[in-house]
Amino acid sequence: MREEEIEKLRGVVRDCVSKHLYSSAIFFADKVAAITNDPADVYMQAQALFLGRHFRRAFHLLNASKIVFRDLRFRYLAAKCLEELKEWDQCLLMLGDEKFDEHGNVYDAKDNSAMYLDKDGEDREINISSAIFFLRGKAYEALENRAQARQWYKAAIKADPLCYEALECLIENHMLTCEEETSLLSSLQFGAEDGWLSSFYSCLIKKYDKENVVEAKFKELEKESSKSNPSSQSLMCTLKDNTDLLACKAEYYHQCGEYQKCFELTSTLLEKDPFHLKCTLVHLAAAMELGHSNELYLMACNLVKDYPQKALSWFAVGCYYYCIKKYDQSRRYFSKATSLDGTFPPAWIGFGNAYAVREEGDQAMSAYRTAARLFPGCHLPTLYIGMEYMRTHSFKLAEQFIMQAKAICPSDPLVYNELGVVAYHMKEYNKAVWWFEKTLALIPAPISEMWEPTVVNLAHAYRKLKMYHEAISFYEKALTLSTKSLSTYAGLAYTYHLQDNFTAAITYYHKALWLKPDDPFCTEMLNVALVDECRQGIDPKIDFC
Repeated sequence: MREEEIEKLRGVVRDCVSKHLYSSAIFFADKVAAITNDPADVYMQAQALFLGRHFRRAFHLLNASKIVFRDLRFRYLAAKCLEELKEWDQCLLMLGDEKFDEHGNVYDAKDNSAMYLDKDGEDREINISSAIFFLRGKAYEALENRAQARQWYKAAIKADPLCYEALECLIENHMLTCEEETSLLSSLQFGAEDGWLSSFYSCLIKKYDKENVVEAKFKELEKESSKSNPSSQSLMCTLKDNTDLLACKAEYYHQCGEYQKCFELTSTLLEKDPFHLKCTLVHLAAAMELGHSNELYLMACNLVKDYPQKALSWFAVGCYYYCIKKYDQSRRYFSKATSLDGTFPPAWIGFGNAYAVREEGDQAMSAYRTAARLFPGCHLPTLYIGMEYMRTHSFKLAEQFIMQAKAICPSDPLVYNELGVVAYHMKEYNKAVWWFEKTLALIPAPISEMWEPTVVNLAHAYRKLKMYHEAISFYEKALTLSTKSLSTYAGLAYTYHLQDNFTAAITYYHKALWLKPDDPFCTEMLNVALVDECRQGIDPKIDFC
């Protein structure tokens, strides 16, 4: 057969693959490989078999070739076949033995591929070493060796910043702390034309900064784009409205406690792209915080219908039941989500919260500890363990775990709030004031209603220190955030009472009792204030005898 005819057959194979006609591709690729016995044609046949999901046959074909250990293409594809077959130990053996240092830099890596195109050989080809490191990380993660998996994911993204999947695994599975994420991004060697990608990646990492970092990153993104290529500004105008980027912005709103803003943005995004799963997760979280049970019900129904095998679908069902306070059912569905995907962090945290809300501390602690072990870069499980210890009045242990959460994520204001609550319970009021003020300093302005308890806590701490003017100031600030807090009115009334301002005290005791008429503290203290005011109104010089 002439070379032109063979080349035509190769074109047929490539066309069949592009049209997803895999049986046809396998048929013609087999004939081409039989005629030429060329390694490139053998590889093309193996690719067709892999795409047609004939993994065992593809592996046998690659393994039988004499160059499987000399050409990285063959070795990588053979390892991909073993990945699909879930034979993880064999997959690692096929990928070979390479080592990395404490910074995640690979050494002793021997690229024996004389036939594989280098990255410089073809425009924008992803480095084969990066793909191999990523696959090695997936294998270690499947074998539950998350420390090794983390190192290989880091090695993959360092070997080629275009290997987005490695960064996604590190971020979505919370394998790195805030500082480690920032350090990793700063160590990546982006090309001169990839300034926009560096800014894009920086939007994906944890977003607990005080300023609106996502807005700042948008501006930086545009600046980088115009700097590298002025003609690409129209591209950046498109990227500004990109769903991935706006989903990051929605996530930032959620972390700031601006749930309504978050919900409105995710609702708009899901109208445009209803199957964007990252945006769906943020939408569920916002709907849960806002108590939108109808929205949760509709989302859960659609997800279970479209993605019955995804953990996110059953997590949505759990969120719905949690929202309507049916905690036993919510626990059941959170558990199902963890069984479908043991590396899905929200399901583990929801599972623990469903126990915690019923004060079933041992089971809640078990779920939180599992989450803390699986997701070392996520501070929430450790924080919730501390909060559970606080509920049982084990304040020293609570402080220890919350400090661990602070070490993982030093910019989350909720951590500082909980440290302030611990200090308050331990009667360390000066320290409590310091932690609460630190919390308020980290919260983006203007302060939302979500942080009203922190302002009240700060006022309580000032009252304990007998700094009554400061306490009254913060109680009044809390009232500007919410007028439905019994604690605020009771604290303000008691502070006025301690200042012997009985008229103001009586007024605020009445307001507190309007919110909860049977509150024992306010009822008793109102009677005391009335008696005190009567006594104050009597001239001590008058002798009634």
